[in-house]
Order: sequence, then structure tokens, then C-alpha cells
Amino acid sequence: MNTEKSDPYLTSKIVRSYVRHHRLAASELSDLIKTVHQAIGEVGAPPEPEEVRIPAVSVRQSVRRDYVICLDCGFRGKALRRHIAIRHGLSKDEYLQRWGLRSDHPLTAPAYSEQ
Repeated sequence: MNTEKSDPYLTSKIVRSYVRHHRLAASELSDLIKTVHQAIGEVGAPPEPEEVRIPAVSVRQSVRRDYVICLDCGFRGKALRRHIAIRHGLSKDEYLQRWGLRSDHPLTAPAYSEQ
């Protein structure tokens, strides 16, 4: 964060405007000031690069006849939809997008689907 470029007048103007239109507890005011000051300091800064994700197994090996493997953690199960929602907080679409998978990539073992 570059606090030298942050204008305290601009910070106070934004906070003052926010407080006029929103109810705020006195204990929350300092956090608001810090957050606004930090956000102003980060304006124009290059975005942080996204971390490179390494799958637990290769995509080809993640789907077997009797089980599927989670690319995030290596969990083996008959179905991954519930696992990725609970353990990783992702929907099916978010999981597929995270790993660059096609929309028809199976999250359920083929043998389990046949039953």
C-alpha cells in the first residue's frame, strides 16, 4: 500500500459522505477509515497475480469407472458435487471454471451414474 499518495482530505470526504447515508456504530468508524485509506492507496497499483493451481491428479486420471477424484485436494468419492460445495465452497460451475474443464466433465463416477 502506498500511503504517501493517499490524500487524507479525500479519505475524510468519502467517509463523511458514507456516514451521512448509512448508520454506523462508533466502533466501526475506525475500520471504515482504514479501509477507505487503504483502498485509495491501492488505486492504480497493478493487480496481484493469481496463484498457479496444481491439481492433485491429472484431469485424465480424475475420472475412473468406480470413483472420481477432486482436483483440489485428491478426495476420492462416487460423486464430487457435495464435496466441493462443503469442503471448498464452490458450485459445480465454479469448480469447472477453476480448473478449465468443459461443462460436460463428469463429477459423478460412471458406474454410480449407471445405477
